[in-house]
Amino acid sequence: MATASIARSNTNGNGYKPSYIPAAIAAGLVFILYLITLAPSVAMWDTGEYMAAAKVLGIPHPPGNPFFMLLGHAFGSLPIPVSYAARINIMAALASACSAGFWFLITERIVARWILEHWQRLVVAGLSTLIGATAFTVWNQSVVNEKVYTVSLLFFTIVSWLMIQWIEDPDGPRADRILVLVAFLLGLGYSNHPAGFLPLPAAGVALLMVRWRTLLRWKLILAALGALIIGLTPFIYEPVRAAYFPAINEGAPTACNYKLEASCTFSDLTKDRLMANINREQYGQKLERGAPYSAQVGMWWLYFKWQWLRDSHQSMPALQFLLAFVFLALGLLGGFVHWQRDRKTFWYFGPLMFTMTLALIYYLNFKYGWSQDPTNRDVGREVRDRDYFYIWSFSAWGVWTAIGLSFLWEQLAHVLGGEEKDADISAARKRSGVPSWPSRRGFTLAAPILLIALIPLVANWRFASRAGHHFTQEWARDYLNSLEPYAIVITNGDNDTFPLWYAQEVEGVRRDVTVAVTTYLDTDWFVRQMIRRPVETYDAAKGPAIYRTQEWKKPSGPPLKMTFAEADAVPEYIQIQQPQIFRQGGITLNIEPGYLVRDELILLRLIKDAFPERPIYLSTGGGGRLTDTLAPYLLSQGFVQKLMEKPITDSAATPRISGLFIDVDRTKALWNDVYRAPQALIKENDWIDRASFGIPYTYAFTGAILAQAMTDKGDNASANAIKERVRAIVKAARIEGFPTI
Repeated sequence: MATASIARSNTNGNGYKPSYIPAAIAAGLVFILYLITLAPSVAMWDTGEYMAAAKVLGIPHPPGNPFFMLLGHAFGSLPIPVSYAARINIMAALASACSAGFWFLITERIVARWILEHWQRLVVAGLSTLIGATAFTVWNQSVVNEKVYTVSLLFFTIVSWLMIQWIEDPDGPRADRILVLVAFLLGLGYSNHPAGFLPLPAAGVALLMVRWRTLLRWKLILAALGALIIGLTPFIYEPVRAAYFPAINEGAPTACNYKLEASCTFSDLTKDRLMANINREQYGQKLERGAPYSAQVGMWWLYFKWQWLRDSHQSMPALQFLLAFVFLALGLLGGFVHWQRDRKTFWYFGPLMFTMTLALIYYLNFKYGWSQDPTNRDVGREVRDRDYFYIWSFSAWGVWTAIGLSFLWEQLAHVLGGEEKDADISAARKRSGVPSWPSRRGFTLAAPILLIALIPLVANWRFASRAGHHFTQEWARDYLNSLEPYAIVITNGDNDTFPLWYAQEVEGVRRDVTVAVTTYLDTDWFVRQMIRRPVETYDAAKGPAIYRTQEWKKPSGPPLKMTFAEADAVPEYIQIQQPQIFRQGGITLNIEPGYLVRDELILLRLIKDAFPERPIYLSTGGGGRLTDTLAPYLLSQGFVQKLMEKPITDSAATPRISGLFIDVDRTKALWNDVYRAPQALIKENDWIDRASFGIPYTYAFTGAILAQAMTDKGDNASANAIKERVRAIVKAARIEGFPTI
């Protein structure tokens, strides 16, 4: 019976043909897993930015990711009966699940060199899919579309599958077409994210080692270069769309100031701005190492340990290390077995793994990771953990881990069941180059060792799942509804900006508010956008009840009343030789000698042009170095600070608590009637992203000072209710060292 099975499947010289249907089933099961654990809405960091940009067909931060914008906008427009955010998250899940299906096919093709029986190949391919799909970063990125990484992973796996097919028959009738298609996909993948080029070195090594003469065929090389260029054409989207001035237009890679025209689009300035965007010049270039290379490898190792047991609260470090060692050893063993038994496909997959690990670590040149070596306080650190940059290596590691695990299965089967006795199978086995093979009984008895593949599924479920997570969505609504109609808010960074963009552009919440990002005020393109920004009419019926007691006059123009030429003429900095006085209405600021940089100059101009016609608020850290100068005029309303026309005095209505002046009545109204995120956090009952820890802390701090104000007023009942909620927030967010209240 086994002999017949081998004979039936012997369509490619070694009893192999691609198992497309089982691969599709495996991908479908992974997709179901991701749907069960899918985020229903937005999340912190870049999620809100990319969802909002896809919605408005905008341009996110450099390099702009044009293919993703087009794909995301199209997918988000599908009539799927869920929220827009959930649709984009489903796209991420689908891309990752399809990638898992391609890893299935790739693994099956590799092991077909020495595993003749179809069912055994399917088992090993299934192990690869399971391990790679449930690695923490892969799983966690697949259930919420934080950026572009799962779509990038799909390009990786498609290119890898095509290269494996080319290696199998480099002189076949489809070989040249496969290489041209690979070149096209590399270009298209790059237009999704620069990581799209990462398979290129591995493809080059495979070409050299398998058929180096291919590189001498100039017609094929020209065709491949042409396909690569065609794949890069989505970048045309950026200058064209930028000239329509979408709500999110980061980098604004166009010279057009008023509308799309040939004269400004086909200009040197547009070319320069586009290339600056593609090359990420906004972020500068690091000429020196961000950290010692050994420390950068240590960062990768830290994130590798997360993949098999995401011990977010460091309660099981010994077990986490043990599992990481096991999966590292299995993967290295799998790589060695791959090298020994299938040298041809190794010439692609081996260099690919090197590129996605050691070479990528060197190229990215990160500082110390956020969670890395926490006792060392004297080093520069990334603003967050960067494990998502290694999603490709963690996903592909499942292939080698499965091969290593199958080798252990094979060796254990030898011990438990002896060798296969069937003469026909033994003869076929000798032709495969691995003549000694265990019996089916041995494989059955040894099968429990394969349960190792279930470890990441079980160990990561709690922290990889984002099912039921609504906190960020509610945080954005709370934030915007903390602001009076037509307000301008000066935000500080990603987490107090991108969720607001999402709420405004995707859900239509408080579009009357102008969000001005401190770090972007330093750029010419963002200032031009603020000059161009239309004033949206405030919808009182959809706004908080606390603002329905008066009429709110719509501002007469944009927040910055400057021409584009005036905006572009603002210098990078000015030097102040002697004390200066800045006055606007009742505000008088003493500017000390030193330097004022561009974002500070723009902020002062914003106050001059828009205040007091429009309320101005500062987020925590918004305003940069001018925050201390503005402090006497800042009144805390909830967790934002409103700029007042006169210096604030300590009074019963505005007491000074913990260094801040508190608008007690407004803060109480916001806390009781507007803020919904605390309840969402309490329901989720955890907070694993310590780099964005300040967001839940803000709620706890706001509640604590409000409770103190209520106590000072003698309203103990209100104070106790607030304290109870604060304690629940502190517990859910695991805020250590928070003052006992």
